[in-house]
Amino acid sequence: MNFTKSIAAVVIASLLFISCKNNSEPTKTGIATTETTAPKVKKEIAAANLQTASFKVEGMTCAIGCAKTIQEELTELDGVQTATVDFDKKRATVTFDKTVQNPESLTKVVQATGDGKTYKVSNMKS
Repeated sequence: MNFTKSIAAVVIASLLFISCKNNSEPTKTGIATTETTAPKVKKEIAAANLQTASFKVEGMTCAIGCAKTIQEELTELDGVQTATVDFDKKRATVTFDKTVQNPESLTKVVQATGDGKTYKVSNMKS
């Protein structure tokens, strides 16, 4: 009985070792699968072009999913320096380059996040 348990443990350990192995061998297409992603470098924004917009976001149901997703979508936009979304206050604040973005484009991005119907922007102040 003890011998059977030992064999089973060795087999399971072998399977785990083989399945967790980082395989950099070529795939069936002959191309090696390695991923490398460089962090996106943001261009400096001239102080004269900086503008801040603050607006209310309706439809958020959680801080981790909704607010974080909207914040990431805004932050990734070209011309956006910073974006913060406060779930408790239902408010977003975005600092952006006014030659690249405008309040209307920020509104469209927020409202398009998710299924395109969940989030509504109001009280835009810039």
